[in-house]
Amino acid sequence: FSLRMEEAPRSCDCFVSLPPGSRDNHVIFGKNSDRPRDEVQEVVHHPAASHPSGSTLQCTYIQIPQEEYTHAVVLSKPAWMWGAEMGANDRGVCIGNEAVWTRETVNAEKALLGMDLVRPGLERGDSARAALTVITGLLEQHGQGGPCREDPAPFSYHNTFLLVDRTEAWVLETSGRLWVAQQITEGVKNISNQLTIGAEISAEHPELRSVAQAHGWWDGQGEFNFSQVFSPENPPARMELAKQRYKGGTELLHHYDGSVTAEVMMSILRDKASGICMDSGGFCTTGSMVSILPRDASLPCIHFFTATPDPSRSVFKPFIFSESCTPVLRVVSPQFGTDDPVRKQPRFQNRVDRRHELYKSHQVALSAMETEPDEGLGILEILRELESQCLSEISAMLNGEISGQDLGELFFDCVDAEIKFYQ
Repeated sequence: FSLRMEEAPRSCDCFVSLPPGSRDNHVIFGKNSDRPRDEVQEVVHHPAASHPSGSTLQCTYIQIPQEEYTHAVVLSKPAWMWGAEMGANDRGVCIGNEAVWTRETVNAEKALLGMDLVRPGLERGDSARAALTVITGLLEQHGQGGPCREDPAPFSYHNTFLLVDRTEAWVLETSGRLWVAQQITEGVKNISNQLTIGAEISAEHPELRSVAQAHGWWDGQGEFNFSQVFSPENPPARMELAKQRYKGGTELLHHYDGSVTAEVMMSILRDKASGICMDSGGFCTTGSMVSILPRDASLPCIHFFTATPDPSRSVFKPFIFSESCTPVLRVVSPQFGTDDPVRKQPRFQNRVDRRHELYKSHQVALSAMETEPDEGLGILEILRELESQCLSEISAMLNGEISGQDLGELFFDCVDAEIKFYQ
């Protein structure tokens, strides 16, 4: 795959609804991961773990010091990289990231990818605020940069993040090693491939304003508006297109303000008219995630993943952390060890088949929808009905109407059922 520069690719949207934006007393998180069309996204679960003091952690390109304890995480991630586009941990924290460009030059040298910052934020942060501290600390120490797709052609960017837990959300926007963050405590909020934080700054890099002043981007007088100061004078086409998606996403969120549920969030991620659900051009929605984070800490958080492209033609399957989480190898991609093109030098000189079993079965189903639309739509309608039944049962469980038993098997069972339907 080689991206033609004239294609003006688009990428990613993140959403959050906090009470009173949500219908129930839940925080609802959602994200579409828009990546190169043929890129495979896998869903992996890593249990909580202890690590030897002084050990190191191999990220996609560089090593960093490992923490002595890491939380259990579930991640939706491009199969070729160490980091994740989005995910959650067993403390009720969710994080998603997106590409952005600023006045600062993007670092193409090997450093931490934005996705490599998402994963330790989840592994080390027991709250959205703590994850913010983890990510900004790693950003300041190691920087961000390196190839962001499995292709020898250069493609790098800065990153923005949406960090969410049961009580609040944080928008984190970065430019090189600099960063700024905005706290969200109620209502609805979305981010896309552009800077959105203006003067409503809750936390920032200590040198943010002095660097801006030294470059002549800010005169040091009056209000400091981050998006105005750091947005590029000639933004790339991706950021310009993101303005329309950001506007469309905001309109959808405000349309449902006060009544947002997991079902509503899924419908937003499936919305093609706004461009939020992408299925044309070199980039498409390769994975999607929706999470229910109850304010009541005695209730479990529920995380839904498609593990397949195009949420309008995929099924959201629920994952719940428990002591009996069954590994779901059917959504985990093959491993290639030292022969992986990501590890061999020079990188990305050839391609390998990273498709997992669900991905392959879903491809067959998509082909059926195109060649035999009635049969394909029939399968999708059945699976959507199962998705709806699952959502109803989870809602009943959160409302105390039914007991939640064997929660660790839910994702395994749903993936198994989906593959059987495709076959």
